[in-house]
Amino acid sequence: MTSGLPAAALDLRDVACTFVSKDDPGQRYTAVRDVTLTVGAGEFVSVVGPTGCGKSTLLNVGAGLLEPSVGSVTVFGQPLSGINTRAGYMFQADSLMPWRTALGNVMAGLEFRGVPLADAREQANAWLRRVGLGAFGDRYPHQLSGGMRKRANLAQTLVLDPDIILMDEPFSALDIQTRQLMENEVLELWQSKKKAVLFITHDLDEAIAMSDRVVVLSAGPASHPIGEFHVNIARPRDVAEVKMTPRFVELHAAIWAVLREEVLKGYQQQLKKAA
Repeated sequence: MTSGLPAAALDLRDVACTFVSKDDPGQRYTAVRDVTLTVGAGEFVSVVGPTGCGKSTLLNVGAGLLEPSVGSVTVFGQPLSGINTRAGYMFQADSLMPWRTALGNVMAGLEFRGVPLADAREQANAWLRRVGLGAFGDRYPHQLSGGMRKRANLAQTLVLDPDIILMDEPFSALDIQTRQLMENEVLELWQSKKKAVLFITHDLDEAIAMSDRVVVLSAGPASHPIGEFHVNIARPRDVAEVKMTPRFVELHAAIWAVLREEVLKGYQQQLKKAA
């Protein structure tokens, strides 16, 4: 880090992750290698790449759920040891507890931190209102639509006021209309709080529409960054409207030119595994 500059919110340096095969302990698989990835404070960074290229692996490294085999991870300039307590993680699958109401789920993290019950309830209700679920706090997850569950997940993550938000394809299971609504809600909340965001997605349109910067990973194994693009499109943005702008079209063409061959490689690898 250059002297005088603020430390990055999340900084992965020369990271590699190698795993031992469950079927054959003598075999090793390197998911990612030579990965240097930085997310500045208040920056929204998306990572795109083929299926199986290690995007989620990098997110788990940033969360402290996985220790890299090689390389280092720092959080606001401090070496990461164990769980990243300054990060909130929004998973691809629902992380709501089915026996708790929406309010109970959003309160859970605050309760685990020892926040008094009345305060936890007040904060959770405030966040449910912010994500449009103020009238649904007494509903259980099975009584909520897919989009409503994602809103509850978002409130569950943000109520803890993390400095870094890690998002693993959080909207991939939603229909296109609900997905765009959720993307705009995330952008609006991000714009007001300006947290650091590391966003994993397969959707190139989503990555460009939401991000300050898009990082492209190669096909695995030993996946690594092969391109980085700054999204110099004015904010605030509407994810549907921004896709019609000339700059969006230019960026999409430039990123796809780098990504296309890697996607084809990844597809061929998936076919071989399925054979």
